[in-house]
Amino acid sequence: MVVFTKPEAMTSEQTRYCPGCGHGIATRLVAEAIDQLGIRETTIGVAPVGCAVFSYDYWNFDVAEAPHGRTPAVATGIKRVLPDHTVFTYQGDGDLAAIGTGEIIHSAARGERISVVFMNNGVYGMTGGQMAPTTLMGQRTKTTPLGRNAAGAGFPLKVCEMLAPLPGVVYLERVAIDSPKDVIKAKKAIVKSFQVQIAGLGFSLVEILSNCPPNWGMTPVESMKYINEVNKVEFPLGVYKEPQWNNG
Repeated sequence: MVVFTKPEAMTSEQTRYCPGCGHGIATRLVAEAIDQLGIRETTIGVAPVGCAVFSYDYWNFDVAEAPHGRTPAVATGIKRVLPDHTVFTYQGDGDLAAIGTGEIIHSAARGERISVVFMNNGVYGMTGGQMAPTTLMGQRTKTTPLGRNAAGAGFPLKVCEMLAPLPGVVYLERVAIDSPKDVIKAKKAIVKSFQVQIAGLGFSLVEILSNCPPNWGMTPVESMKYINEVNKVEFPLGVYKEPQWNNG
């Protein structure tokens, strides 16, 4: 009897993410959410430069590439041309919260009917572990070897809190993937984000606290513990904006 199998929305390609990387979990959760909703044939993903670039090989549906930071703009264009499709972006903190800060804010302000899956691991993973806008205070990276300090690098950017006041934003939730319980919650959040879009309500974003064992200088187990004990303190989990579902 089969009790567990690969989602239809995933290919059979072996992933090339680093050992213990949270991208592998999130990539599967997106595929499971799409299968659950039965929207694989009408879903288009948009992924930029960075670790997300690998996702094209792992998802069994259409995925477009975007220039670094321009992911929401590309997704906006696709959604406006194909309004009957479910369009989502899959972005890291460097892409979304650094070079793409303006793009994500204005897409949210316009209430673009797209879904955003935002991977927050606090570093530029693919390019060697430089400081990102979401790097924690005191966290050591390749560009903050003594730890991030406010005088030289400012404070971590909190995306959910920043976008919540915008009227065009319908749904915001921050989740994590450091435990089975949190993984289940993360999948539910992704499903809800897609449902918000299918209902035509507006912009939604799910922020996922993830890990980067190599650039954090930790084992996969240590990095998951770090998410639970440190990251969640700086970036509290929860729903930051709840959708108002249309009645009738």
